[in-house]
Amino acid sequence: MNARPSQRISTAIAKNDRKTINAWAMYDWANSAYALVIVSAIFPAYYNTITSADGTSTISLFGLSMENTAAYSINLGIAFGLIALISPLLSSISDYSSNHRSYMQFFCYLGAGGSMLLFFFTDYHLVYLGLGGMLLATVGYSGSIVFYNSYLPVIATEDRQDKVSARGYAFGYIGATTLLIINLVFILNQQALGVTDDTLFPRLSFLLTGLWWLGFAQIPFRVLPRGLYTAKPVGNRFTQGYKKLKKVWQQLQSQPRLKTFLFSFFFYIMGVQTVMFMASSFGEKEIHLGLTQLIVTVLLLEYLGIGGAFLFAWISKKTSNITALMISVGIWIMICAGSYFIITPIHFYIAAFFIGIVMGGIQSLSRSTFAKMIPKTGSNAAYFSFYDVCEKTAMMFGLVMFGYLDNLTGSMRNSIIALAIWFTIGLVLLFLVDKARPARQTIPS
Repeated sequence: MNARPSQRISTAIAKNDRKTINAWAMYDWANSAYALVIVSAIFPAYYNTITSADGTSTISLFGLSMENTAAYSINLGIAFGLIALISPLLSSISDYSSNHRSYMQFFCYLGAGGSMLLFFFTDYHLVYLGLGGMLLATVGYSGSIVFYNSYLPVIATEDRQDKVSARGYAFGYIGATTLLIINLVFILNQQALGVTDDTLFPRLSFLLTGLWWLGFAQIPFRVLPRGLYTAKPVGNRFTQGYKKLKKVWQQLQSQPRLKTFLFSFFFYIMGVQTVMFMASSFGEKEIHLGLTQLIVTVLLLEYLGIGGAFLFAWISKKTSNITALMISVGIWIMICAGSYFIITPIHFYIAAFFIGIVMGGIQSLSRSTFAKMIPKTGSNAAYFSFYDVCEKTAMMFGLVMFGYLDNLTGSMRNSIIALAIWFTIGLVLLFLVDKARPARQTIPS
C-alpha cells in the first residue's frame, strides 16, 4: 500500500526491523488458530452433531424451519457480507485517525470473545448462541486482518515485503497446526482421561482458541506502532474508502482484460471459499466422518496446500499465470463432479487430496496475477482494497447460495452442482482473459 501524497509514513517506524516484523507475524500465529481449529476442523462437525441431537438435521431459526448446515452456511455468508460492507469504512476511519492498532485490537477481542462464547454452546436449544458466536468470531477475524495487512508495506521495504508476508504465513501455519494437534491429543485420549462428556474437549478447543488468539496477540499489540501516518488523508473519513472503490470501478471500464479477470475471480473464488468452509460439514453430514477423521483430513489439507502453492507457481513459470489458473479451475470442476458421487470415507479422502493440491495454488496465483495486471498507479492500495471486497462479496454470495440450495433440496450434494457451475463460469472468463493481451496501462492516481 503506497502512502497518498497527503499521508506521510511516520519516520518513527523503522523498516525491516527484525523485532517489529516478528511481532507483526505473531498476529498470524495468534489468529490462524480460529481459521483452522474452529472454521475448518472442529466446530462444523460439533455444530452438526449438537443440532442433530433430536434425531433430525432440521432446526428452527427465527420461526423458520431450516437444515442445520444451511443455517451455518448462510450465517457465515452474512458475516463476510458485513465485512465487505464495512471494510472500506474501517480503513478510511483508521487512516484518518492514524489509530490502526486500536481498531485491530477491537476486532481481535471481538473475534476471540466470539470463539470463547462457543464453549457455552452445549445443546441444540442454544443454536442462536452457537451461530452468534461464530458470526462474531468471523467478523472479528476478517476485520482485524484489514488492519494487520495495512502494516506490511509500512514495516518492510518493497523488496522485503514478499519475504515478510511469507514469514507471517509460516507463523500462522505453525501456530494453528500446533494448537490443532494439542486439541487432537485431548480428543483422542478422552477415555483415558476419564471424561464422559463427549462435548467437553471440543468446547474446550473453542475456549483455547480464543485464549490463544487473545494471548499471543498481545505481542504485536505491544510492539506495533499505534498509527501509520503523520498526516491525515484528504476527504471525508466516512466516505473516502467507498469513493476509492468507485474510482477503481470507473478505471476498470478502460481495462477490459483486468475487469474480465476480476469477474472470473469472483466466480471461481466463490466456489473455492465455499468448499473450504463447508468441506468439514459435508464430511460429517453426508459421509458420517468422525471428529478425529475430520481433524486429520484438515491437517492433510494444510500440508498439501503448501506443496500445491509451490507446484502451481512452477506451472505458471513454465506456462503463464492465466494458464496455471485455468488448469487449477479445471481440476476444481472435476473435484465438484466427483464429489457429488462421494459415498465412502475413501472417496472423501481422495477428493480432499486434490482439494489440498489446488487450494493453496489458486489463492496465491490469483493475488499475484492481479498484482501483475493492475495499472501503474500511485494508489495500488485502492486496487487491492477492491480485490479484497470482491473476494468477501463472492464469499457471501457463495455461502448464502450454498445454504439456500441445501435447505431447498435437503442435501448438500445438490449444492455441489452450483459450485461446478460457478467454477465453469470462472473458467470461461479466464479463457477470455487469456485471449486478450493488451499492454499494461498507466493511469493517474
